[in-house]
Amino acid sequence: MYYWPGIQGRGEFVRLALEDAGAPYVDVARGPGGMAAMERLLEQKKNPPFAPPFLAAGRLLIAQTPNILLYLGTRLRLAPADEAGRLWVHQAQLTMADWLVEAHDVHHPIGSGLYYEEQKPESKRRAADFLAHRVPKYLDYFEGLLPKGGYLLGRRASYADLSLFQMVEGMRYAFPRAMRRLEGRYPRVLGLHERVAARPGIARYLASERRLPFNEQGLFRHYPELDLLVK
Repeated sequence: MYYWPGIQGRGEFVRLALEDAGAPYVDVARGPGGMAAMERLLEQKKNPPFAPPFLAAGRLLIAQTPNILLYLGTRLRLAPADEAGRLWVHQAQLTMADWLVEAHDVHHPIGSGLYYEEQKPESKRRAADFLAHRVPKYLDYFEGLLPKGGYLLGRRASYADLSLFQMVEGMRYAFPRAMRRLEGRYPRVLGLHERVAARPGIARYLASERRLPFNEQGLFRHYPELDLLVK
C-alpha cells in the first residue's frame, strides 16, 4: 500500500480493512526509500494513479480509496459475494467519501493550495453550515440504515462499517464539542463504532504504533474556532 507516511488521511480506510482481516501488507512510504518508490509509480507512463492511496496487488495497481476497498472487499471477507451486495457496500463507501470531502473543505473552503490561515472567515461560515446541516444529514442516513446491535449488512461486518468507525473517529477529533452535542441522537452509529473498535484486528491496530495519531496535516483537523456548538 502506498500513502503519505505522516497522516491517516484516505489511506486509513484501506489500512483498517487490511488490519481487521489480518492481511499481511507493506505500508511502503513509511519504509526506507518508500517515498521515492511511491513517486516513481505516480510518474509511470501507463495508467498512473492520480494520487495516493494506491495498492499494488500482483500486477494490478489500484487507486482511489473506494475502488481499492471494492477490490479488497470479497478477498478479505468484508463484502458480500453477490454483485448486488458488493455494489450496496460500495455505495455506502462512496457516500462516506462525499462526507469526507465536506469535512476536509471546512478548513479549506476556498482552495487546497491556500493555507487555512488565508481562509479563516470562509472556514468559519463553512463549519457552521457543515455542523448544523450536513453532518446531521449524513448521521441520520447511516443511523437509519443500521439495525439495532448490528452492522450495515446485519450480523456481518463490511469494510463500510470500518469506514463509518473512522468517520466517527475523525469527527470526534475535529469537532469534539459539536459531536458531544450530536451523538445522543445516534445510538446505532455509536454502537457500531464501539463494536468495530472491539474487533480483534482493529483493537490490536488501535493499540499499536502503526495507528498514526490525527494531526493538523490530515483530512480531519481540530481548530477550536471551527468547533461550533449546534442545536
